[in-house]
Amino acid sequence: LPNRWAWVLMESAAPLGMAAWFVVGGRFDAVSITFLAIWQAHYCQRAFVYPFLMKPGKHPMPLLIILFGLAFNLFNTYINGRWLFSLSEPYPIAWLYDPRFIAGIVIFAIGYIINLHSDHVLRGLRGPGETDFRIPRGGMFRYVSCANYLGELIEWIGWAVLTWSLPTTVFAAWTFANLAPRARATHRWYLKKFADYPKERKALIPFLW
Repeated sequence: LPNRWAWVLMESAAPLGMAAWFVVGGRFDAVSITFLAIWQAHYCQRAFVYPFLMKPGKHPMPLLIILFGLAFNLFNTYINGRWLFSLSEPYPIAWLYDPRFIAGIVIFAIGYIINLHSDHVLRGLRGPGETDFRIPRGGMFRYVSCANYLGELIEWIGWAVLTWSLPTTVFAAWTFANLAPRARATHRWYLKKFADYPKERKALIPFLW
């Protein structure tokens, strides 16, 4: 499929699926609504805004990649949504004032901002009709080659903290397992491609790796 519509198909499973599990669970309290809103803040942007901001790719996305992405989002949404809205003990309203929730939502917001800004930087690397690769600069790209991946990882670490549950922690671990090898490969490509690539940059984690 064309890249734009492939992204919509893959990512829309997450916001639509989470909304479905929210309704099925029948927990319409303030904490559950807040969890749903935080999840949707990321995935509605990723499914319905990001694809229409990106430049259309020259090559369509292979169907197998789309199916793998769709399967991951369906399963991940299931374990998160079913736990938060059906299987876990209901979170009391006081959870919204718990230090874990407050710390987690701050971490999530930081990651969200980094992710959006990094995507903006990457989209601006090429002008109309340009094909040459350029070194991304600014924001967290000062420290890592894959600032967009860093932002997403921080988001889901924040999500795990603010929900304080095993399924959401597993999601954060999956995110790292998925993004870390891709970040390392991208970092090595940059170093090979550009002789003047900043040597102080790390792949994914500032100052460390």
